[in-house]
Amino acid sequence: MSGRIRAAGAVVLRERNGSHEVLLVHRQAYDDWTLPKGKAIPDELRPATAVREVREETGVLIELGMRLKSIKYRVGKGSLKTVDYWRASPVAQYFHPPDREVDETRWVDVEEARTLLTYDDEFPLVAEALGLPATTPLLLVRHGKAMLRKHWSGNDQSRRLAGRGRRQAVELIPLLEAYGVSRLVSSPAVRCFETLEPYRDYKGLQTETIDLLTEEEGTRDPDGVVACVKRLAASLGQPTALCGHRPVLPAMHQGLGLKPRPMVVSEVTVIHRDRKGKNVGVEVHKPTA
Repeated sequence: MSGRIRAAGAVVLRERNGSHEVLLVHRQAYDDWTLPKGKAIPDELRPATAVREVREETGVLIELGMRLKSIKYRVGKGSLKTVDYWRASPVAQYFHPPDREVDETRWVDVEEARTLLTYDDEFPLVAEALGLPATTPLLLVRHGKAMLRKHWSGNDQSRRLAGRGRRQAVELIPLLEAYGVSRLVSSPAVRCFETLEPYRDYKGLQTETIDLLTEEEGTRDPDGVVACVKRLAASLGQPTALCGHRPVLPAMHQGLGLKPRPMVVSEVTVIHRDRKGKNVGVEVHKPTA
């Protein structure tokens, strides 16, 4: 019986002397040159897979930009393999000795990539990545699963995450890291604060809080929320995660120039904004926890 295989990778670009170079890998088992990629592990979100696989195959730590097209093909006994790709930039490079899977990594210029890549469906991804603008991501996060109101005796703003919500918060660590999030903004409600807390502690960051984003304030003044989030997006200078509540999310969507839509607990919408502040790409990532 055939199954489905999910994998992810990246077109990693760097600038050298005014032109781009692309990161490729050589796999000795297949004697091919390809973009770095690999299979997802159970319950791993695909952006995290892309970052992990590039690091494991090349020693290069990356941050993701915009999503690219996916590639699908049959492997083995007819299993359908889907590989999701992102445009990415290197942020660090560590020594990676040759191993049984990848025996050589190489930065090449675009024309050499065109010649060297073994598979015809991979160079179009390089061309797609080169045609995309530089962007800064803003990640809109709905807080994780909270304890039920009927089981909470304190005031609602102090209501905490349930066990599932705490697991979801931990799951956010590799997702936020994949986009290089370095600024955290949240409602001061405990369930929002706790959703970002594991990533905050992992990265040694501070969480900025905005009272207007609480459920109580935000539902009373949705226009104020729209204006507040617009200002935040307009001043976006670094990858940012913004955490809020279900009743306030429609106004937050509007402030980000998006059509309001439902989000499940701990769901993340990634908005890619270009240097002019225009939304040029949107992704949605739902939790597995």
